[in-house]
Amino acid sequence: MIEVKGDIWKLWEGGHFIVIPTNGFVKNNGEAVMGRGLAYDAKIKFPKLPYELGELLKKYGNDVFIFRDYRIFTFPVKHKWDEKADIELIKFSAIGLRNLVALWVRSKKLVPPVYIPRVGCGNGRLDWKDVKPILESCLDENFQVVSNE
Repeated sequence: MIEVKGDIWKLWEGGHFIVIPTNGFVKNNGEAVMGRGLAYDAKIKFPKLPYELGELLKKYGNDVFIFRDYRIFTFPVKHKWDEKADIELIKFSAIGLRNLVALWVRSKKLVPPVYIPRVGCGNGRLDWKDVKPILESCLDENFQVVSNE
């Protein structure tokens, strides 16, 4: 894992896969809550995504998912949208993301790098100094952490 500065959506526009922090809450209408940050941006770009994610959350629980057509991986950082990010969930998600990306790289359906924001550190209200060591221990050279700083 290395850190880079930039706009994650510009990297996406360049044909790369990106990671969107998410939560596990599904509204009564079947839509996953994607109300802030990159998740909100993704909801605006891909109006069907909240419903597609909602279906997967109901079926499989709060896990990492790939949306190949959108070049997006979801990355749970919270259980409910209004909570603070959960550091243990971030570790679980990082391991799941690493394994899923490795599978897609081996099958030659994905070319690294995959760009990931500082998950849990925006609307999740965690400090990067606490999240960074977890990501460093779980993510390999296929990942680049993007920050605007």
